[in-house]
Amino acid sequence: MGRSPLLLSVPVAVGYVPLGAVFGFLFVQAGGAWWMAIASSVLIYAGASQFMMIPMLTAGLPIGSIALATLVVNLRHVFYGLSLLHLVPKNGLAKFYLIFGLTDETYSLLTTLPAETTPMQRVWLTLINQMWWVSGTALGAVLGSQVQTQLAGLDFALVALFAVLVVEQWRARSSAKPLWVALLSYPVAWLIWPAHALLAAIGMSVVAAIWLDWITHGR
Repeated sequence: MGRSPLLLSVPVAVGYVPLGAVFGFLFVQAGGAWWMAIASSVLIYAGASQFMMIPMLTAGLPIGSIALATLVVNLRHVFYGLSLLHLVPKNGLAKFYLIFGLTDETYSLLTTLPAETTPMQRVWLTLINQMWWVSGTALGAVLGSQVQTQLAGLDFALVALFAVLVVEQWRARSSAKPLWVALLSYPVAWLIWPAHALLAAIGMSVVAAIWLDWITHGR
C-alpha cells in the first residue's frame, strides 16, 4: 500500500468530523448526556442509525424497536461483508473489529486498495476512520452542552463525501458498468416502489451484478 492508512482516511475525515459533530450536538440538544453520545460512536458506530436513534429515544421507544430499526437500516452491510471475506485477518480480535467497523465509506476505501495491502493495514484504516467519527462526536457533544444554536447545512458533508468516494471507485476500476448500474437502478426503483426505492435499488444492483458476472464468466 503506497500511502499510509492515515493519509488514505483524509477524505473520510472531511465527512466524518462534521457529521459526527452534528450527531453529538443533536444528541446532547435532545437531552442526552455528552458521554453517552461519545459512547454511542464508540460502541454502536452506525452513522445513519445513530441519527435515527435520537428521535426514537426522545419518543421513549423501547430498545427492542430501536435495535430492529437499526438492523433493517444496516442490513446492506451483510452484502459488504460477504465481498470482503477473503480479506479479513485471521486473528480473532482483528477480524471481529474489521467486521464491526465496516461502514459505507470504509468499504469504499477498502475495495480500492491494491492487492498487496495486508489485512492489518485494512484494520488500521478502519480504526482511523472510526476515530474521525468519534472525534467529531466529541466535538459536537461539547458544543451542544455549551451553546444553543443550529448546525444547518453541515449534513451536506455526507453528500460531498460520497461524491468523492464514487470518483475514487470509478478511477480504481477498469469498467464503469457498476456505476451505471447504480445510477440507473434508483430511478427505476423509484418508479416501481417509491416508498422503498433505496432498498429496491440495492436489490436490483445485486441482481444486475450477479447477471453481469454470469454472462462474463459463464456458469
